[in-house]
Amino acid sequence: MRSRLNPYLNFPGSSRTAMEFYQRVFGGKLTMSTFAEFGNDDPALADKIMHALLETDDGFTLMASDTAPGMDHHPGNDIAICLSGDDAGQLRAWWTALVEGGTVSVPLERQMWGDEFGTCTDPYGVAWMVNITTPRD
Repeated sequence: MRSRLNPYLNFPGSSRTAMEFYQRVFGGKLTMSTFAEFGNDDPALADKIMHALLETDDGFTLMASDTAPGMDHHPGNDIAICLSGDDAGQLRAWWTALVEGGTVSVPLERQMWGDEFGTCTDPYGVAWMVNITTPRD
């Protein structure tokens, strides 16, 4: 197996709905395991997600969990997930799905470097960048 780099997201109890949302956006196979399935007997954590994995047909991997016992959840603004490529139709479709219920910081439009680019925050507070590359001569 090759090494891979992928985002791992942490949610304050909304991991299940967030990952189901991302599966609707990107498709693919979603597997989720609860804290109870990993042996935690705390009833408050029984249905909370200890580990979720979304693997898409496009080769994306997204992992997530609910905040583990004894840890605090601190939403951060120091990470964004970037989607880039030249399949404008697919990237625009993902953009449209991500901004539904979210906020747009930079509209997806042509930028000074020639590509279409935009930034948004989805309904779960995760920051996204979308860059549609323009063929270069």
